[in-house]
Amino acid sequence: MSEPLRTLVVDDEQPVLDELVYLLQRDDRVASVTATSSGAEALRVIERGEVDAVFLDIAMPGLSGLDIARLLDKFRTPPRIVFVTAHDQHAVDAFELNAVDYLLKPVREERLRESVRRLAEVEETDTEDERIAVELAGVTRFVRRSTVGLAEAQGDYVRLHTTEGTNHLIRSPLSTLAEAWADAGFVRVHRSHLVNLEHVREVRAGAGRTTVVVDLGTPVEVDVARRHAKDLREQLATRA
Repeated sequence: MSEPLRTLVVDDEQPVLDELVYLLQRDDRVASVTATSSGAEALRVIERGEVDAVFLDIAMPGLSGLDIARLLDKFRTPPRIVFVTAHDQHAVDAFELNAVDYLLKPVREERLRESVRRLAEVEETDTEDERIAVELAGVTRFVRRSTVGLAEAQGDYVRLHTTEGTNHLIRSPLSTLAEAWADAGFVRVHRSHLVNLEHVREVRAGAGRTTVVVDLGTPVEVDVARRHAKDLREQLATRA
């Protein structure tokens, strides 16, 4: 069971704002409700780190809901977003921005409760799936640890290979990641390689050599050091 949610409601229409606040306060999965009619004020509240989820109107003067969502996408730990709008033409944009839900006005209480349920489920999942900051051409992005299939040591860095076909360099010893990510199903198979058991498809043995096949969108075969082979098989058997 996840912790009760700290929510923020953002809407420039006062009657809608008041109604959403009232309905959210009736839900025992909601710890607190903060309200504002300004996008700029909403960002100030969010920057204080006191919000788990935002119910965000799309059409507002100044910063629109989509503008705010794009800004939040650059945060290390952004709150989850539920868009609230009188129109459905922005639905595609909303879900491209990883919105948890999309509510049409007037909002019915039972439909709002369903959004809270979805938020609680996502919040619970996120506590188990670390977001890793990576940099590319001066832009910081965040990668879900669960999408990393293979970590490869490269000097003072580690290259993360993801199931989405991307790879990213981070500054960290492989041994540090192996220890920190052990509980998330990552196993050291070689002095240069750490694999995510969730994405292991095969273990091959023959002619005195053991390899593991990791699914990174396309299969990638990695050598397994002899001293790590037994531990890899045991951990795979335990997960199975």
